[in-house]
Amino acid sequence: MQSFYSIILVDDDPINNLINKRLISKLNLSPQVEEFLVAERALERIKSLNCDEKILIFLDINMPVMNGWDFLSKYIEVFQERNDKIVMLSSSIDFQDRQKAKLFSCVNGFIEKPLTPEKIKKIL
Repeated sequence: MQSFYSIILVDDDPINNLINKRLISKLNLSPQVEEFLVAERALERIKSLNCDEKILIFLDINMPVMNGWDFLSKYIEVFQERNDKIVMLSSSIDFQDRQKAKLFSCVNGFIEKPLTPEKIKKIL
């Protein structure tokens, strides 16, 4: 499996973040797993990283203020030089959400919650 400089969880649910952080930490994919309840803060964190510091982002769709789609639009606008891996992590089972995610070239996959080791291994 790949390893990453950092794994960033963007989800407004602190319980989901806690569970996902523990699960990801056990898989040893990265020395650090960071969680953000607000998408804008995650974007600020990404701005602070060097382009060669590859990250894996698990992104929820439905969040207040800036949702996952808004995050992706801003990411594409600001981080054209980055080569990160972004995976949509959502409770949505709507086929249209999966199709919309495919329209974003920076999205590498779509996982339905809950996150499991098998789902992570499959997407990586």
